[in-house]
Amino acid sequence: MALVPVALGARSYDIVIEQGALDRAADHLARYARGGRLVVVTDTHVAAAQLPRLDASLRRANIVIEPIILPAGEQTKSWRHLEELLDALLALEIERGDHVIALGGGVIGDLVGFASSILKRGCHFVQLPTTLLAQVDSSVGGKTAINARAGKNLIGSFYQPSLVLIDPSVLDSLPLRETRAGYAEVVKYGLIDDPDFFAWCEANADRLLAGDAEARTYAIERSVRAKAAIVADDERETTGRRALLNLGHTFGHALEADTGFSDTLLHGEGVAAGMALAFRYSARLGLCSAQDAERVTAHLKAIGLPHDLASAHVKADGAALVAHMLHDKKMAAGTLPFLLARGIGQTFLSKDVVLDDVAAFLDADRAGA
Repeated sequence: MALVPVALGARSYDIVIEQGALDRAADHLARYARGGRLVVVTDTHVAAAQLPRLDASLRRANIVIEPIILPAGEQTKSWRHLEELLDALLALEIERGDHVIALGGGVIGDLVGFASSILKRGCHFVQLPTTLLAQVDSSVGGKTAINARAGKNLIGSFYQPSLVLIDPSVLDSLPLRETRAGYAEVVKYGLIDDPDFFAWCEANADRLLAGDAEARTYAIERSVRAKAAIVADDERETTGRRALLNLGHTFGHALEADTGFSDTLLHGEGVAAGMALAFRYSARLGLCSAQDAERVTAHLKAIGLPHDLASAHVKADGAALVAHMLHDKKMAAGTLPFLLARGIGQTFLSKDVVLDDVAAFLDADRAGA
């Protein structure tokens, strides 16, 4: 078992990484079960694959689960399903001292976290992430949100969980596409500021994707240690350091918007294509070498992730994609910061990007220019 602390003063919590943790969940969750029950929010897919394991573990400790099962998919991060969840929690008479368990991927984690932050002005929640993407990224750091018509994650709050419990064994039930999408958030940490980890990813991605437990556990622990350090330093993105975690997301969210936030392009797939675009745009600006940009693109392409507009199934032109970017929550005084790179492991925040040039770059990139 690995334990990674997230040091945030009174809001500090631990990330526990343990193979088979779901089967021993009572060891970690019993202290949150007031009155011998826990409310568990999940989706239809995870309910079938993982809820019985969690239920069996808790029942051995005489803890009863009250399940709330929502539809699977990005569309669940909506006003409608937030209201549905809040009504269900109120019907179960959740109190401010109770803990809600978020059992699922990033959608469930984000939705439950946001609901917990506003229900009765704040109750508690625990993250039990069941996808690679959620385990290495969205379950850590307290960003919670739902989507709006205007864009992704535009309505939300910073609200930290009480615990993040990660069981790498749950990844065995995931489709390969889901694991690949999560891997994009793993390789991101190497591209931000850890070139040695990117080299490890190049050498070990096939093992990780094939289900090697050692490779998966190593990648998860290294990723969450990197994120925990950044979050502890810049919880609410006030100094700019936490913004580095958005590498690939400005481009990626625009691609997701163009594909309707649907299964056409999963979030991690959008991030993968966005990171490749960010490196190629950095090369276009003369910030990093064409060789580094090609190395990033080649790695993502080799493992089957989208790496350009065509492989992301995006049909919009550059101007339309930039129009999506104008709804980005990071807009400030009419300026959109971009994560660019001076090389692998040398990501930085740029505030002087010209959006018309971004549009021209996207059109040229599609044409192979």
